[in-house]
Parts: sequence; structure tokens; C-alpha cells
Amino acid sequence: MDIVNIVGGGLAGSECALQLADRSMRVRLFEQRPSGDAPAHKTALLGELVCSNSLKSTKGESAAGTLKAELDMLGSRLLPMARACAVPAGGALAVDRDAFARMVTEAIEAHPLIELRREQVDDIPDEPCVICAGPLCTEGLFARIGERVGGESLSFFDAAAPIVDAQTIDLSKAFSQSRYEEGGEGDYLNCPFDREAYEAFWNELVGAKRVISHDFESRDLFQACQPVEEIARKGIDALRFGALKPVGLTDPATGRRPWAAVQLRAENAEKTSYNLVGFQTNLIFPEQDRVFRMIPGLEEAEFVRHGVMHRNSFVDSPHCLDPTFAIPGSKVRLAGQITGTEGYVEAIASGLLAALNTWCDAEGLERVSLPRDSVFGALVAYATNPDTVDYQPMHVNFGLMAPLSGKRLGKRERYAAYAARAREALADYLATRLELASPAAGK
Repeated sequence: MDIVNIVGGGLAGSECALQLADRSMRVRLFEQRPSGDAPAHKTALLGELVCSNSLKSTKGESAAGTLKAELDMLGSRLLPMARACAVPAGGALAVDRDAFARMVTEAIEAHPLIELRREQVDDIPDEPCVICAGPLCTEGLFARIGERVGGESLSFFDAAAPIVDAQTIDLSKAFSQSRYEEGGEGDYLNCPFDREAYEAFWNELVGAKRVISHDFESRDLFQACQPVEEIARKGIDALRFGALKPVGLTDPATGRRPWAAVQLRAENAEKTSYNLVGFQTNLIFPEQDRVFRMIPGLEEAEFVRHGVMHRNSFVDSPHCLDPTFAIPGSKVRLAGQITGTEGYVEAIASGLLAALNTWCDAEGLERVSLPRDSVFGALVAYATNPDTVDYQPMHVNFGLMAPLSGKRLGKRERYAAYAARAREALADYLATRLELASPAAGK
């Protein structure tokens, strides 16, 4: 049997490798770390999360929650690992990133059909192969991909938020509470601003020195990862109605809602470090120290990791890949963020789908075409539709879904209906494709 070559040991590549190996296919997984150039990574572990540690909402009526339900139905290997490494995050699934990455790495290294090679790949490997090189694909490999697909290569800027040492947070000012007490009180630490302190902070933030000094054009910035200072530049209340919204919070020191509040989310189960939620940034490190220490409770904060910004690359998938993310006429398939499907859980789903279609090709079976009414099926349809104009990275969202029939519904009822329809559509499809059932299910 052919060996399937997989490039990249991130979320998509790890999920793909495990799925194929579970189906008795031999896998050779290439990962350039620790020796290769991986500017966004800090360890050599597989499945490392490089930005936030949140895998977004678990609510069944949300698009992110529905995607998790779909992954459960498809037999994802990585999603159960994420749940096993969960840390408190209200209605979201956040993980201890080191524990999660260790679990993924151990699963890959222990599988008898997976050969892990620690080497950089600058050319497309022998087919069949799945390229899961992520948005920081090496220049050499990305150039070879561009030659093969013949389409325009695009790029966007992405940013990561700072992380602070928990022991350096002033808990006489920061208080433990989740908005509306979702998922139990105290999953987040909140740093409350009064109006005067917030406006002083905003004024320093918008004037702070950035790594890349020119003003970004909106097309260069992926909207879900906008640097906090760029959002602030849209107006003095932009953050207060966004990541710093105080709605659902009560400052115990005053008994009132703060004017604005920075939320901190635990990075690990021990809560030894916290991520500044929504604070992706392009500020130079000294400015991060100066400005972010204006946040109440962070006056003496020590940064475990400063925020960073880097350029991410992806291909124009709608115009150069087929509906299974394969390069037409080849056994080369792309998966993960290099296709423009953006997000941690989306990357897991992409790797799973790539594995299923690679296995179907090997077995002479009909390729997997997820129903358009499923949330991931809707994202795949968007990302491979030749009619898509000005393709940009996209998360799963209900805005990609076909309209509901019947009477007009309010937002909450509409989202619940989308979620129910998605789960039903995928269940109906899988009932016709019993051969796709995960061999690892129930283990």
C-alpha cells in the first residue's frame, strides 16, 4: 500500500495522520520543528496552539458549537483530547496548550503506522500527499504549491495576544467572574476600568509605536485577528463595545458595572498564566509593557509572552483547488489554514476531511462531499466555489448557511434552527456512508 505523505504536524496534519493510520494506511508525517524555521511556535510538540488557547464556543446553537458536534459525529481524534485538557473558560472550550500538545504528540508517536520525520520540506512530496503546512508555510514549499496550482497566492496579517504571569496580577483590583456567570462563576479574571482610566489607556494605545509602522489597509488584516490598537483607532468606544465590553459584569469593589473591562483567560489548568482576551497586537515589546500595564490590576504584570504579529499565507482555493481541496488531476491535497479555512477547530475538521477523501481515493470509493446544510460543509462550499470573489480566510459561521424556510425567526431561534438542521443533515449523510465510520470510535 502507498505511503501517504503529510507535511505539517499542526492540528490539521495530526488529525489527518491519525485518521489515515486508524484506517490501516501507512503515514509519513513531516514536521520541521525543532530544527526548522517556525517563527510562531515555541516548542517541538505536535498540535501546538500558537495564538489563543480557546477553541471557541461549546454552545450547541452556535456555529462553533455545531462544528464540534459535527466533528464528534465524524469521529475526530483531536477534539476528545482537547476536552481532556480543558481549562475553565465559561461557555468556550479552552485548553492547557502544553498538555494538549503533549497528548497529540504521544498519540502520533505511539501509532505503529505513523513515521514521524523531523525535517523541513521545501518541495511537494511524492503522491499521495496532504499538505498541512499552515499559514506559515516555508517560502520554498509555498512557491512549489503556487507553481502547481497556477493561481494567485494571497496573504494576510495575523496577530497573537500577550500572556501574563498569574502571580503578577493584582487581585485586589482584578476580580473573578464570567459574563452573565456563563458556565459557572469565576472562569475569567476581569480588570475593570472607570471612564477616566479607560480614556487614558485608549489615548496611549492608539499612539503607541508599532512594529510595522504604516497604516494597514483593511484587506491586509484578517478581521478575526485585528490588532487591538487597530480596533481602538476606529473610535474611543470601539473596544468598549467589543473585547472590553463590560456587559454582564459587576465589579465587587463598586457594586456596579465597570466602564470597560479587560478579560483574562487561564492558559493552563494550574492557572499560572493568563491570556489577555482580544489583545492581539502589533506593538513593539516596550510599548506593550508600558501601555498594557495601564490596565487596572496589571500595573506590575510580567509578560510570559508578548503579543506578536506575522504574515500568514494561503492559496486562492476557490479558483485552484477542487471541492475536496485537491489540486485538480493530482493526488496532492491541501488542508488547514493554508486553504483559507481559518480557526483551530476548522483546521481539525479540514484534516479529518482530507484523510477521509485520501482514504476514499485509495479504496476506490466515492469521495466525501459534506452536505451544504452542515456548518463545515457550508464553509467548504464557500472555500471551493469558483464564483467566490476576493477570497479571504473564513471561520464557520451561520452567514454561510442556506436560508431557512418558513416564517422569519429571531436571532436566537434562527441560530438554533441552523444548528439543528446542520446536525440532521450530517446524520442523514453519514447514514448513507457507513464505511466512513471511525475505526477509533468507542476506543
